[in-house]
Amino acid sequence: MNIALVLPIFIPMLAGALTLACWQWRNVQRILSLLSGTGLLVAGIYLFSQVRSQGILVAYMGNWSAPYGITLVADLLSAIMVLVTGIVGLSVAIYSLATMSKKHEAFGYYPLLHLMLAGVAGAFLTGDIFNLYVWFEIMLVASFGLMILGGERAQMEGALKYVTLNLLSSALFLTAVGLLYGYAGTLNMADLALKLGNGEQPGLVTVIAMLFMVAFGIKAAAFPLFFWLPASYHTPPVAISAVFAGLLTKVGVYALYRVFSLIFIQDIGLTHHNVLMAMGIFTMLTGVLGAAAQFEVRRILSFHIVSQIGYMLVGLALFTPLAIAGGVFYIFHHIIVKTNLFLISGIMYRYHGSYDLAKLGGLYRNAPWLAFLFLIPAMSLAGIPPLSGFFAKYTVIKAGVLEGAWWMVGIALLVGLLTLYSMVKIWAEAFWKPLPDEAKPLRGESDPQRYLLYLPVIVLAAMTLTIGLGAEWFIRLSLDTAAQLLNPNGYIEAVLGPLGSRS
Repeated sequence: MNIALVLPIFIPMLAGALTLACWQWRNVQRILSLLSGTGLLVAGIYLFSQVRSQGILVAYMGNWSAPYGITLVADLLSAIMVLVTGIVGLSVAIYSLATMSKKHEAFGYYPLLHLMLAGVAGAFLTGDIFNLYVWFEIMLVASFGLMILGGERAQMEGALKYVTLNLLSSALFLTAVGLLYGYAGTLNMADLALKLGNGEQPGLVTVIAMLFMVAFGIKAAAFPLFFWLPASYHTPPVAISAVFAGLLTKVGVYALYRVFSLIFIQDIGLTHHNVLMAMGIFTMLTGVLGAAAQFEVRRILSFHIVSQIGYMLVGLALFTPLAIAGGVFYIFHHIIVKTNLFLISGIMYRYHGSYDLAKLGGLYRNAPWLAFLFLIPAMSLAGIPPLSGFFAKYTVIKAGVLEGAWWMVGIALLVGLLTLYSMVKIWAEAFWKPLPDEAKPLRGESDPQRYLLYLPVIVLAAMTLTIGLGAEWFIRLSLDTAAQLLNPNGYIEAVLGPLGSRS
């Protein structure tokens, strides 16, 4: 068994169990959380280096070879996603030390956080469609628990919408899994790719593909079933919002990339060029229009998650090497940028006690470093060069131009402008305008925990700069990832062995 595939799941799961066992000792939980975050990041780096040097890695649980046993698989896409999960996990673990209250910690914050991280890593590494469903349910249970921690009315309302739509998604997912098993007699993704490629009922396969698309589309907060996200992500404590914003919707996007590049590629004209393209365009547009209408920082950022998911979907919809590479680049860039923006919103709240732009102001004069740190991810999200978001948008839009997808290109450019408008609005209201008379005074240098707040923000901002300034290396990595995704035979052979031996 390849230990590099097991560690990213085992470490947070063990941390969840240990922090639950130590629930009476707050400091022990905190130390375990930091150790787990560090361990997950190291495991992610190790896994990425192994995949980069050796190619696709496979581990068979209990020595039951595919397609009969549980299989873990890591290609470049999986390894990248696990690595950024480690980055987000450690950043939030550090940030939580300064922001999470005793009450939240006593009610199981750390066990739930690490259980959720284990679910995210498991979803990225599983090679079995039913186990993907299981990891989704683990994530749903843990994230629902995190969302209602504290029990405030707004949290309960947001959590109700969140869990209702996600349960609908789970029901559709499970239905699709049942139909798929009835049709193909297997749930191993590589084996499914092989059998569906030789299928005799393309109509039934397309129906099953649509069920998966809706189920994963809800998880990814795609149009038209995204409204649970802006109704819920602004309600829990900011550390929880940040990890949700960075990771959860990307698991849905990852599932779409995995399934619609490996299994459901029989009718690309319908599933990709028509349905996914329309879903992506409307997701971009409705998300950014929602953000432009908001005046509460976390609600603006929540709507922007929706609009940016649209760019990732159109990358998959175009289904060319450059477009897939742009989508992959967009995913890891956005996880880092969006997590950082939510963490910064928490610092803004720490200063003035509000996320409402009308009650914020004066931060540029009184907290210039915070203003600078906000500008980096904000301008990156808007696509300003030379930051990471520019290269992500440029790659997707260039792929659209090469394919003649002019509607998509026009909407993507318009969404970029409106994203810039939203970021400038936050800057003008929170940082540039004078502090309103009724606003709370700045805590500033008197905050003894400001170092714990700023440390993850500085590191994530530095990563955004690194991705932008070293874009050539990251684009090459994205192109290599796209090449793997568009050549399913490599994945199938890694899991099942040489194709010729199975004929």
